[in-house]
Amino acid sequence: MRLNHSTHLHTCTPALIIYIHVIVETVEQNVHHVQPSQGWHILADFNMNKPKILFIDAYDSFSNNIVSLLTTTLQARVDILPIDPPELHPQAPDFAHELTNLLRRYDAVVCGPGPGSPNLPQDVGLMRYIWDLEPAHLVPVLGICLGFQSLVVGCGGIVKKLKTGLHGMIREIDHDAEQPSLNEGNIFYGVPPFKATLYHSLYADIGQDTISANNWITSKWTSPAHLPDVVPLAWVYEKRGDYIERILMSMKHRTRPFWALQYHPESICTESTGHQVIKNWFSEAMRWNYTNGRITDPTTVSLSSITRLPKSSAHSAKDTLGLNGHDLNSRSLENGDSKLASFETNRHYESRTIKLPIHIEAPDIVEILQGDRRDFIILDSASAKANRIGVDVRGRYSIIALDVDEALKLEYRTGDGHVIARCPCSRKPLRSEKVHLSPGQTIWQLLTEFWTKRRVAPDDHSAPFLGGFMGYTTYELGLEGIDVKSHEERRHNRPDLCFAWITKSIVIDHTEGTLRVQHLSPIESEGNDWADSIVDKLSTSLVWSDGLRADFNKRTQLSQLTPPSTPDSIFAKTQIQVPDADEYESKVRQCQDFIASGDSYELCLTDQTHITRPKISPALESCPLMPLESGKPPQTSWQLYRSLRSRQPAPFGSYIRLGGATLISSSPERFLEFSADGLCSMRPMKGTVRKSSAVSTLAQAEAILHVPKEEAENLMIVDLVRHDLHGVCGSGRVAVPKLNIVEEYASVFQMISVVEGQLQDTSNGRTPKKTGLDVLAASLPPGSMTGAPKKRSCEILHEIEGHHERSLYSGVVGYMDAAGRGDWSVTIRSLFRWDDETVEGQNQQEHEVWHIGAGGAVTALSTAEGERDEMFTKLKGPLGVFDDEA
Repeated sequence: MRLNHSTHLHTCTPALIIYIHVIVETVEQNVHHVQPSQGWHILADFNMNKPKILFIDAYDSFSNNIVSLLTTTLQARVDILPIDPPELHPQAPDFAHELTNLLRRYDAVVCGPGPGSPNLPQDVGLMRYIWDLEPAHLVPVLGICLGFQSLVVGCGGIVKKLKTGLHGMIREIDHDAEQPSLNEGNIFYGVPPFKATLYHSLYADIGQDTISANNWITSKWTSPAHLPDVVPLAWVYEKRGDYIERILMSMKHRTRPFWALQYHPESICTESTGHQVIKNWFSEAMRWNYTNGRITDPTTVSLSSITRLPKSSAHSAKDTLGLNGHDLNSRSLENGDSKLASFETNRHYESRTIKLPIHIEAPDIVEILQGDRRDFIILDSASAKANRIGVDVRGRYSIIALDVDEALKLEYRTGDGHVIARCPCSRKPLRSEKVHLSPGQTIWQLLTEFWTKRRVAPDDHSAPFLGGFMGYTTYELGLEGIDVKSHEERRHNRPDLCFAWITKSIVIDHTEGTLRVQHLSPIESEGNDWADSIVDKLSTSLVWSDGLRADFNKRTQLSQLTPPSTPDSIFAKTQIQVPDADEYESKVRQCQDFIASGDSYELCLTDQTHITRPKISPALESCPLMPLESGKPPQTSWQLYRSLRSRQPAPFGSYIRLGGATLISSSPERFLEFSADGLCSMRPMKGTVRKSSAVSTLAQAEAILHVPKEEAENLMIVDLVRHDLHGVCGSGRVAVPKLNIVEEYASVFQMISVVEGQLQDTSNGRTPKKTGLDVLAASLPPGSMTGAPKKRSCEILHEIEGHHERSLYSGVVGYMDAAGRGDWSVTIRSLFRWDDETVEGQNQQEHEVWHIGAGGAVTALSTAEGERDEMFTKLKGPLGVFDDEA
């Protein structure tokens, strides 16, 4: 049967029609039912292979979104190569041969976006060599953003700074879908009008400002006389007072198979009608390959730098811990081979559920049960009862870890090749073992292996947390994951990750008004007696049965207690050192200089307040019920937490004493939530308005927050989060069900978005099925605390912030339970201290140091005064707990 290649040609672009005709004679003897609108898919189907595209990654935080767009739109296989792979060093004598040999394996190349300047070799890397390929080695290329600017420079054009950067701005793309002179290679042919997202501070100057307004309509598609190889394909216009900036959005090379886009086609806010441009480009690329006799080499690419999506963050073929049966073993310990104390697998789940009295809250339960325990982990949805319209479902559950002193703890410090395992021993002191990581192995792989051995099946009716990992990570742990190095030697041994394996816990369901006591145990029914004893202790306490009477009795009893004797110097005033306002404004302006130079789209600048006060004695600190009275020593950390949750209730509060740290947080921001079946949800939060008499309703807050600056801040982090999720979930498995929605909290209004990804339910045959730990590892540090692109932004922030550690601030707190479910919040609106950080105060009295971090996202539209005010506004809540001491 002869292929009817005249059918439906009116639905195709000219380039696609041409391509169909050139390949039809090749395939018509082998294909019986093919619609010409399939375009290049005909060849792909005929060869039984997907087309192959090489994506050159300039370390951007949107790269995986572009890979997903190429994969799903073109049904292509996409390999990722960094701009500076070690195997392709430009100074190597065989560099040109190796590069051309690599490019022969691909049907086309995409040069992606990234931070920096197209004039700097270290910023564009391999891109600049592709534009200069010999005619015999040419390959079709699409440049995006930095790739676009690099092509402009390669053609002899100039790239300059915009008057104001356009980051996260959405603009109408001016293109001519029917321009006859552009039909040959016009990738916008037949594309309806559409809007696209811009992320750039630099623009291509090809002489557009020399064209008069009267001649613009007829001249804007004409190549400049001094740049004959630059063919303009699209523009946008930015009104700057009485002046209109003409900004080139797309071009093609007149003689070579090179096209480029300044806008970001992969952004969630680029209209999907614009994706036709990508299809048109690839049709042109394949047509050029066929016309010029270019045949792809099917040989497998050998470069180790090549990666494919999805990437694995937490899996390894080895079981470093050697977990067999009930033992936790270490093959390589500091002092030779040895075994850690016996550690049970705890696969059996037991629970008791009782009704929660309406007056009882999570801190009350802690005070009834915990006594003088040293370690605590409480994830407290303090806003559940504070919300005047009902339970705040953003924090439906509160979780209390019990007997944390007796739990196994794993501690890891960035840069170390080992993990410290602090293992409970029956009737013996806690033992510590150094567990060495295998070469190339990460802490996340070790955690995954440990979790896998203790995994339990989820119960549809069970609480969200059955037992499992609970703990924190620092901001610096996230920096290690994106290869951002500090220039200073760290002078402490504090952990950047501390997870406890919790087997005894309580979950409060604020929606149902219930409390569940639960136990993971190695032997079935072993936890029944323990759960019964906890329920009995709760139900027989005075606080439980009669809150008012119990509170009176508690105060009466406590008033008779005598606190441990302390020297007079303990009453010295607390010293508070806040950031200097002028210095902070100067840092904002430094951020904007980097943004204007194209090094970042958004920088989340922070600073820290330090509170120095007399150190609480261990005896007093271990008695959380001790009242705060005039003339008494400063508040215990527990009393500070009680004060913060009362002042600033939030859905993701926490009180943690673990790994030498004390963390008190009232965070409104959920970072990452994932289910046992692999549904992952992230809620980037950008845009804050504090409640006041002037802004008291949701409508008023929406009017303030739905402006370009605030929406752009949120959009940039949404696209960054999509990139992080695509890197683990894979192409086409990420969606944005909510974008720039304003939510009401107890003390503020926040603009949030929701980004969801679905992990694949099977392994790929080489690595195990991915879990929420993979997503957590790939997403740190939180994008809402860094800006974008993440890697370059973090490097810049490290310099501007004076090389100081953020530590627990900007890290995450939460859990991954034994069934694979997890919930993590960003550590903001918080204060923390480390046990080993003390200073000498008056009369040689030892003082402890508390830290409070605060800041905000700096963009091209920010003002130094506005960012300063936002930082101090966010600082006000946590700092207020010291009002009675200063």
